[in-house]
Amino acid sequence: MEQLVVRLGADPDEAIHWIVWSNQEDEIIASGVLPDATQLTTLADRAGSRPICALVPTSDILLKWVELPAKAGRKAIAAIPYMLEEEISGDISQQFFAIGPKNGNKQAVAIVNKEKLQSWLNIIEAAGLSCDQLIPDVLALPLADKNAWSILELGEQLLVRKDDWAGLQGERDWLIQAINHLARQYANENEQALLVNDYSGADLTNVENLEVTVMPLEMPMKVLAKGAGSTKFNLLQGEYKVSKKVGGDWKKWRLAAVLAVIALFTSLIDKNIEQSRLDTQLTRLKAQVSSEYKRAFPNAGAYRDLKSTMERQMRALEQGGGGGVSILIMLSQLKPAFEESNIKPQTLRFDSSRAELRIQAVASNFGALDKFKRQAEAQGFTVEQGSINQKDNQVIGTMSIRS
Repeated sequence: MEQLVVRLGADPDEAIHWIVWSNQEDEIIASGVLPDATQLTTLADRAGSRPICALVPTSDILLKWVELPAKAGRKAIAAIPYMLEEEISGDISQQFFAIGPKNGNKQAVAIVNKEKLQSWLNIIEAAGLSCDQLIPDVLALPLADKNAWSILELGEQLLVRKDDWAGLQGERDWLIQAINHLARQYANENEQALLVNDYSGADLTNVENLEVTVMPLEMPMKVLAKGAGSTKFNLLQGEYKVSKKVGGDWKKWRLAAVLAVIALFTSLIDKNIEQSRLDTQLTRLKAQVSSEYKRAFPNAGAYRDLKSTMERQMRALEQGGGGGVSILIMLSQLKPAFEESNIKPQTLRFDSSRAELRIQAVASNFGALDKFKRQAEAQGFTVEQGSINQKDNQVIGTMSIRS
């Protein structure tokens, strides 16, 4: 089967790589690079009746594993957004949660801002194309060895797949710094070099603590097209699911069905007007409550129940743990580290039983996160770094800090 695979950028003005690939013949039909999204219209003839797969930047997508109860059903899966509420900055109603594969009691989920997802679909639609599958680009990288990372260089971008459901993507120069740090961290913890499979001949000579295996070199988009063909995951789920083509029988009855729906809606106009008025009042009240809540807790995320959220916030501030340590004391002691590194916390979560503070912070570069870690450790704290991602010109990282 032949397929058109395009790799979109984070913004419409970024270059777009594309390939028409025959899986059966293991052959490249055509390929190229477009300067920006406005040139996608030139691929309409290339696409023809072929299915279209779009790869999108993983830097705009959060890949997570969620622990579910044993024998979890649909209700547990539907509750995943609320289970991750405290780990996501911003309103969860503005995020789309796409369900991925399941491993035992662990459920994979991909989280992307609805506005960003819709912008990719708008770009494709404006070009007169119809997308069948949307995949985070790192998931199209091969995973020949589960103990080794896969790396591929595409233009000015570097794609890294760490395992079945994790990876990094971003500008090459920035990502090399991140890999350098992660490789050093891996070597310290495991007393051996990090294994890497290189699929594009990327220059990794300046990265220490790597054991690089050069895989058979092929065109980067061919590697991604082959990987996309074997990837079952699709971001286009739920409200974004691709509609099936309308059959001939349905076309015959479509006019009658439309008229019946119009008649039903007409009979409900009065009720809808009243409901709209009540909804407007409710929206206004919710906005006032949200404004006061954010003024009191400017770094907190969205909430579902105001009373319980306020009580939880106050308990978190007052509660002590780990020998009398509280969040207020820890923040006071960490103030010099924040000021020296100039990183900005987005979310704070305090585990009083472990005297542990978990933060998601924004920094101008990777070195700022490293500087904060050193400053905090110099004050006697134990700091563990978590995931690191780049978005626009900022670095976003997570850390666990224990007293």
